[in-house]
Amino acid sequence: MALVAGIDSSTQSCKVVIRDADTGALVRQGRAAHPDGSEIHPEHWWTALQEAIARAGGLDGVAAVSVGGQQHGMVCLDSGGEVVRPALLWNDTRSAGAAADLIKTAGGGDTAAGARYWAETTGTVPVASLTLTKLHWLAENEPENAASVAAICLPHDWLSWRLMGHGPGSGGEGLKALATDRSDASGTGYYSTADGRYLPEVLAASLGHTPVLPRVLGPLEAAGRTPQGALVAAGAGDNAAAALGAGARLGDAVMSLGTSGTVFAVSETPAADPSGLVAGFADAAGHYLPLVCTLNATRVFDATAALLGVDLPEFNRLALSAAPGAGGLTLVPYFDGERTPNLPDATGSLHGITRANYTPENMARAAVEGVVCSLADGLAALQGQGVAARRILLVGGGAQSAAVQEVAPRLLELDVAVPQPGEYVADGAARQAAAALAGRFPEWAADAVVLSAGRDDAGVLARYRSCAALYA
Repeated sequence: MALVAGIDSSTQSCKVVIRDADTGALVRQGRAAHPDGSEIHPEHWWTALQEAIARAGGLDGVAAVSVGGQQHGMVCLDSGGEVVRPALLWNDTRSAGAAADLIKTAGGGDTAAGARYWAETTGTVPVASLTLTKLHWLAENEPENAASVAAICLPHDWLSWRLMGHGPGSGGEGLKALATDRSDASGTGYYSTADGRYLPEVLAASLGHTPVLPRVLGPLEAAGRTPQGALVAAGAGDNAAAALGAGARLGDAVMSLGTSGTVFAVSETPAADPSGLVAGFADAAGHYLPLVCTLNATRVFDATAALLGVDLPEFNRLALSAAPGAGGLTLVPYFDGERTPNLPDATGSLHGITRANYTPENMARAAVEGVVCSLADGLAALQGQGVAARRILLVGGGAQSAAVQEVAPRLLELDVAVPQPGEYVADGAARQAAAALAGRFPEWAADAVVLSAGRDDAGVLARYRSCAALYA
């Protein structure tokens, strides 16, 4: 029995699953936490990976491994392979001003023209999360660090590089071993998703020079081998890996509720949305993955439950006991600012309060409806780019909420499939590792509960959009 390992290095933790390469059956798994924050030294990821591997029983007998990692993070290396400064993660918003500058400059002062340029050139209009905007910030605020950058990589690239035995002290030849894949490269801001190539002139304009960039591998290519001989697959960005893990196919849209919320669809054509709502990413299997990301998902549930003084099971019970529409309460859930729409300094708001509807039940229901409405707007943006979603795959920790499962089919008015709980990113990475071994993606069985489409009879989505429009 050939074994493969899939790694999910996320904002919060590192998870490792070891599966049978042929059947996908889970053999063992492990997990370790990451420090909190939006800025972190990559060595913490490496330490957590070693701990998670140990808890998964080690990699003995594993023939191939793949890393799915949080997208966009800025990992800068000097000429000796040392980390220049702690990595800025996707959720670090200090580069919001840099994103605005990039758009304005590209349009010669015309923001709309600048947005069109970026959408057509890279597939994505700059926002604070992209690697390019963070490098732009670095050049303006830490010029000495910017000047010492000899190579730039992403979290999954750096971990794959370390797994292959490279690291501090590797020098120039070691830097040339850096590798990435289309899905993660497409989230940098200096890669053309449609053309499948880096844009060194775009990078040099922000950083001041063009450093070594990881070579971009195809879906079935390998980056190299570990010192023990295991194949290291191309790896992927977390959302692309999750699509593989959930079994998403052309025509499927995936809605993921975790710390952040994402809606993405497997598509035959690249997206280029000048509004900036849709990021034109690639997927990990040779297609495209237009994506909308929000900063606020399950943390909104956590915060509301804490306000109400209840645990999450009771929060769900309260939400389910309220009528659809929460008695007229509408929550716009921009608690931590927002990425889509691009409002990094926004705050959340609660609308329609009366003495009659201001109850714990309606508060809980409004929180669930607000998060789902935010993601429903994301789905509408994908559909505006020509995506024909036939069904929704609901994944992430929030997908197991009974309240979310009741609300989502009603507000989305589509069939919703809820796959069995799993580590979708790590599972997708494991499936990619198996593909690198076999030369094709295996068909692993994935059971799901299917929830039939409902109707938004209470007009929840229309009311939410009216409230959200006040931020414009």
